[in-house]
Amino acid sequence: MVVKADRPTRGSAQRGEIRARILIIEGRYYEQIGDLLIGAAIEALNEQGATHEHIVVPGALEIPQVLVQAANAGLVPRRAENGRFDGVVALGCVIRGETAHYDIVCNNANHWLMETAVRHAVPVGNGILTVDTEAQALARARAGKGADAANACLRILELQRAFEGQSA
Repeated sequence: MVVKADRPTRGSAQRGEIRARILIIEGRYYEQIGDLLIGAAIEALNEQGATHEHIVVPGALEIPQVLVQAANAGLVPRRAENGRFDGVVALGCVIRGETAHYDIVCNNANHWLMETAVRHAVPVGNGILTVDTEAQALARARAGKGADAANACLRILELQRAFEGQSA
């Protein structure tokens, strides 16, 4: 039975170690922000005993494309025939500019990321920052948004395993 637990504190390990192999897909467009996001995500995964593989794509729009490719190849979720990964952490940053390109990138990256996660039942922690300025992005990255995404992925995985264990 799934038991409602107290909400874990931000950026902290949830309940000790979880056996998981996580695919981190990082859209690396802003170097300094990317370094902060990936560093926090890896630290959070390590704290919880999860292993990871990290791949880099040019930007946020490419993240859902790679997730779809991994799902279609059967690499996620792990219970798939060729499954290698239990979940995915998506990391990236989109900073508003002077054109509608920001809205297109934000809407499509987030829509297709969640569409693919739901369609393939893949636990995904979304750490794609959508901000107005670089200062906002740096503040959020420094505040541990990469760790938040990793912890969200692991929590969804934990719930998925609990639900599967309850099926008749």
